[in-house]
Amino acid sequence: MKRIVLIAVALCLVFSSAVAFAGKIDEIKARGTLICGVKDSVVPFGYVDETSKQLVGFDVDICKALADKLGVGLDLKTVTSSTRIPMVTQGSIDIAAATMTHKHERDEVIDFSITYFMDGQKLLVPADSGIKSVADLKGKKVATVKGSTSEKNILAAQPDCKVLSFDEYPQAMLAMKQGKAVAVTTDSVILVGLKGSDPEPAKWSIVGDAISAEPYALGMAENDSDFRDFVNKSLNDMWRSGEYKTVYDKWLGPDTKYYMPLTWTMELWP
Repeated sequence: MKRIVLIAVALCLVFSSAVAFAGKIDEIKARGTLICGVKDSVVPFGYVDETSKQLVGFDVDICKALADKLGVGLDLKTVTSSTRIPMVTQGSIDIAAATMTHKHERDEVIDFSITYFMDGQKLLVPADSGIKSVADLKGKKVATVKGSTSEKNILAAQPDCKVLSFDEYPQAMLAMKQGKAVAVTTDSVILVGLKGSDPEPAKWSIVGDAISAEPYALGMAENDSDFRDFVNKSLNDMWRSGEYKTVYDKWLGPDTKYYMPLTWTMELWP
């Protein structure tokens, strides 16, 4: 009987080791789809197209490129700033492509790719507000999103402001339009999307120097170096081949409503 128990335990250990060794790449290929978490209200990174009613955007196209390189389909799931990390750790998604800043405190919970987009936090204000920088926010209310780095950054830059946090950026924008806040603060590319998608973009201005660096990275579950290496190599290959620039120009190029010059260079490995 003891021998049977020992054999059963050994088989369980072998099976567990095989499952662990399989890793995320094998899991994705066996499933036939890459499950990618993206936002659905952040123009132009992840949002619902009014015509097709489909999720589209810069982050969506990055996910499509990764799925193509794996030879699988793409399954998109909606995340928010506050749900994206839990959904990675719970295994609900394979990867989060969701305007997520790579921070050391987040690195303790999930793993990150190399930087795939570089930005900085600024302010979106009414063009006639007279607000030029965070110094002008003393004693005033500022809108942003829950679970974002922007919440902490704005208080560090202007401790005397009042932060109003919402679930999504359109809600923060609406609060400013209704006079509940004098500004919206987050990464400048998100502000460009809010301004560019507004019916009257000329009514809004993006102001001030960047109050923080915001290096975006793709989030994955910890301790799967093969999957992380695949993602990093894929990003490098996209940059070298020009595929990244094509995706960038599609959403943020000079012929779009959300133009931002590409002024940084991806970390490239030999």
